[in-house]
Amino acid sequence: MTQETLKTDGARLTLFWDGPEWDARPTAALGDIAFTSHEAGADVLTRAVEKVKDAGLTRVIGPMAGDTWHSYRFVSESDGSPAFLMEPKEMPQARAVFHAAGFSPVGQYFSARQSLAEIGAPPPESEGFRIETWGGSDPEGLFRQVFELSCQAFEKNAFYKAIPAEKFLAMYMPIVPMLKKELIFFARTPEGELAGFLFAIPDYAQGPQSDTVILKTYASLVRGAGRALVHACQSSAKALGYKTLIHALIHDANQSAERSEKEGGKIFRRYDLLGLKLDD
Repeated sequence: MTQETLKTDGARLTLFWDGPEWDARPTAALGDIAFTSHEAGADVLTRAVEKVKDAGLTRVIGPMAGDTWHSYRFVSESDGSPAFLMEPKEMPQARAVFHAAGFSPVGQYFSARQSLAEIGAPPPESEGFRIETWGGSDPEGLFRQVFELSCQAFEKNAFYKAIPAEKFLAMYMPIVPMLKKELIFFARTPEGELAGFLFAIPDYAQGPQSDTVILKTYASLVRGAGRALVHACQSSAKALGYKTLIHALIHDANQSAERSEKEGGKIFRRYDLLGLKLDD
């Protein structure tokens, strides 16, 4: 059994027994959380933590639906603006329950807005890579490439856990009808090998005429490719008539955080991943 759902009259959560490692130790993750009251949430959370203890594990994190490929993080600060597409939901009551149980932040993240009215000059051209757009065909092939490079680029990130390609495709293939090929970019070496990618999508949470693009994910294996990919996205989004670019769900310590600040990103939401050590 890799997961177990616990329920009470007013609360539910799923205990994922094979969460990503923390402190190089086996860790349980708590996700798919729904609390209708503090009391009900505290009761089901206590039951979950006791199960983790009984199983001999000393680390538990949440909210996380098993791994960082799926939904995770609590909203910790906000300017009150509506959630964007694929953003974690605000759950202040559940977050308070976790804090009361002794959980504290083990990972901190933010989202920022950048105006596309003025974007910086393009970075110098490089002989190490070229930037190209997605042609719009073979979306499964697109996401297989994104998955393979993501595994290489993110494997050293905190709480990284490998998943099968088929699980990744099951998450992303349903959004194919919403994609705009003009907002998806690759960096390739002179030999044609994939060296980076950028995946952005209109914020359809605003409606079909959204004026905002979400820079969902980008990664590179070659120095300078990330900056070039971001500039290509900014330029294309502006040319398409979009006004705002969201730098989405960036870890505070990631190099992308520094890039967001340099690009004029203004933080409007912060998020926490919480953890509890049971052997302290």
